[in-house]
Amino acid sequence: MLRALTPASLGVLCALVAYAVYSTADALIKGLGADLSVFEIGFFTTLFSIIPALFTKPKAERWRDTFKLSRPWLMLLIAVARTASAMLITYSFVTIPLAEAYCLVFLIPVLTIILSVLVLHERVSIDRWALVIISFLGVLLVVRPGFRELELGHLTAFGCAISAAISVTAMRLVSSHERRVSLFALPGLVTLVANVVGLAIVGFAWPNWLLLGGLLVCGVLGGVGYLLQIAAVTLAPASRIAPMQYSQVIWALLFGALFFAEVPDALGLAGLGVVVAAGLANVFSDGARARIAGRWAEYRGRRERTDPTGLNGSGPDPV
Repeated sequence: MLRALTPASLGVLCALVAYAVYSTADALIKGLGADLSVFEIGFFTTLFSIIPALFTKPKAERWRDTFKLSRPWLMLLIAVARTASAMLITYSFVTIPLAEAYCLVFLIPVLTIILSVLVLHERVSIDRWALVIISFLGVLLVVRPGFRELELGHLTAFGCAISAAISVTAMRLVSSHERRVSLFALPGLVTLVANVVGLAIVGFAWPNWLLLGGLLVCGVLGGVGYLLQIAAVTLAPASRIAPMQYSQVIWALLFGALFFAEVPDALGLAGLGVVVAAGLANVFSDGARARIAGRWAEYRGRRERTDPTGLNGSGPDPV
């Protein structure tokens, strides 16, 4: 079945799975935040995220080639942006409700599409803009952020959205030029260094085995999600990948209800329906256009083959 998908559609599918994996890790991080500092969570999850890369590294690539970069400044930008987004959102998950953190994180698709137009010069159709706006309105129905005093966690979540959008856009520019080991290892190394510096400032306490097991699961999930995200942005335009971020609202509601006593009301479920409907419409819109165009081309081809004069359409007999 996967072979029948176009590269862009396969990229969208990779993005959907990546965001589901990320959401699972986010819920675990929120649970661990009561016992561990942000820097401990960041250090161990980043360290353990290397595990998936050990089994997926292309045979033609070597770890020592991590720093052999074609576009070093863009790779440095990706590394710094991913480090910032990871550390900022970890603080948000620990300090504010999960739904409020996700509300601000859901600005990533909007910011990414804006950057894809301004930086990548991608063409975004009016109907896709409309679907993104509708999805965002659906998110607002689900989380319904009110007018209230902002906490530092709200500001870090917004900073995460900006950093993540920059990372996704820059990755689109370099994904076909850089080695996978560079795309995976360099951001991880920068994140490790940043968290080590943080631990040196606030202090370090070795976690017990149960907490260490939770950190291991978080790290592995984060590594798998990042590999899927790399595949997604390699296969599909950033403007196609960005709206898939909204699928995380499903996981936010599910994990919130199961583990954090956050049960959506009727209005929240209505918003969820809007997000799902708009997301599915966005996924299949290009596929529908491609099928219509293909059938039209096939019809035109049959017309040309059955018209020996090479003239299309009805008219007087030229003889």
